[in-house]
Amino acid sequence: MKKVVIIAVIALLAFTYIAENYLSDYHLSVLEFLGIYAILTVSLDITNGYTGLFSLGHPAFMAIGAYTSAILTFPAMRKSIMIPALPEFLAHLELPFWLALIIGGILASLSAIVVGYPVLRLKGHYLSVATIGFLIIVQVLITNLEDLTRGPLGLNGIPPYTNLWWVVAWLLITVYVVWRVVNSDFGRVLKAIREDEIAAEVMGVPLARYKLFAFSLGAFFAGVAGGLWAHLVTAITPTTFSLPLAFNLVVMLVVGGRGSITGAITGAVLIGVLSEILRPIEMKTQAYGLTQLITAVLLIIILIRKPDGIFGYRELRLKISERRG
Repeated sequence: MKKVVIIAVIALLAFTYIAENYLSDYHLSVLEFLGIYAILTVSLDITNGYTGLFSLGHPAFMAIGAYTSAILTFPAMRKSIMIPALPEFLAHLELPFWLALIIGGILASLSAIVVGYPVLRLKGHYLSVATIGFLIIVQVLITNLEDLTRGPLGLNGIPPYTNLWWVVAWLLITVYVVWRVVNSDFGRVLKAIREDEIAAEVMGVPLARYKLFAFSLGAFFAGVAGGLWAHLVTAITPTTFSLPLAFNLVVMLVVGGRGSITGAITGAVLIGVLSEILRPIEMKTQAYGLTQLITAVLLIIILIRKPDGIFGYRELRLKISERRG
């Protein structure tokens, strides 16, 4: 298994090198978005797939990470022009990209802890509605905190630091962390909560603690992904991270297969590529909404024909035969 992982990582790094040096900017941006989608779906899989919590709040955590990293990496001179009312300690602060991403992820994780403590007491569709409410609250706050966020105008001219190397590096980190968590004793408890919450509680599992950890861990990587997104598109507004994005992430996870890292990445790539193929057709025919319509139909078909998704709680396993003398 270790050999397969090492070979896969080397192949991915080699592909990244070739792509960075030989692909056009357009194709690079497509790959970067696919990588960010993969980070988001894998992190969403922690809560929705392995713990059984149906959350739609990922775009809220993305927004927190995006605005945080953008503000922390803006040059001080640009801040004085664009956001003159910033507090003094932020106005002159300019951090490295990697550090700003981590801080954005930490703030997203802390917000998940704050909102998760009361919200995670809910179950099923009540929880999903509550996380939608959190998303709306974050959007309203971003819109009204004009001294920090410029309100409805959003932030533009964000330093374009994101490239394929950064995306691949964070994808590998996300996959590694999630894989270690779900294959540990802690991860087995999360799966037990997913399968039968009452039975897990009877066995002495502190449900609130485990749910909160899963929720905050997923939020951390969503915040990092939001920062990568912001520094890729270089312009964000309060509506950038909205409910349609949450719907797309859930579709990616359901199509690929919840409770599977391989499935989460597969779903992200499939839906991301499908959206990219349909976008020019939609623009050319002016059939606006075609992408969402086809995505919804695909989701319905998957739910009817293969409810557990393509991988269905399983991982892709490859074996390399070894010749022994």
